[in-house]
Amino acid sequence: MEPIYLTKAGYEKLIEELEYLKNVKRKEIAKALEHARQLGDLRENAEYESAKLALELNEKRISELEDKLSRAQIIDKKGTSSVVCIGVKVKLLDLSTNEEIEYKLVGQDEAVPEEGLISISSPVGKALLGHKEADIVTIDIPCGTLKYKIIKIYYE
Repeated sequence: MEPIYLTKAGYEKLIEELEYLKNVKRKEIAKALEHARQLGDLRENAEYESAKLALELNEKRISELEDKLSRAQIIDKKGTSSVVCIGVKVKLLDLSTNEEIEYKLVGQDEAVPEEGLISISSPVGKALLGHKEADIVTIDIPCGTLKYKIIKIYYE
């Protein structure tokens, strides 16, 4: 089984979601199913069908979360790193615009590019892995080519 890389915060977020789905959402859906059963004929009962679907989706998500958490490897380091790897923050200089950009490399489940959290399996994340400070990295992306100089590599 392939590991799922998560930060400590990402791991805790998945734990919270799992607890909510098991302890709160399941009870809400059970109440909705019971209410729908009281409405009569289940063959033509839209509320019952809706509640059954909600139960299926909830159980599927619980199963997905349990699987991810069972394979989770938590990345929780501090200080500096000599090379770009999962869990680090990377300060880059975009050589075409002369702007500084900062990314944190995370596992696919935590990636939120708009917030600077990029997956190690994304084109930019893959290209940066293994490089050192002062390296110049050329990255081919769907809309062109990026050229970055690595200014700093560190853990938060």
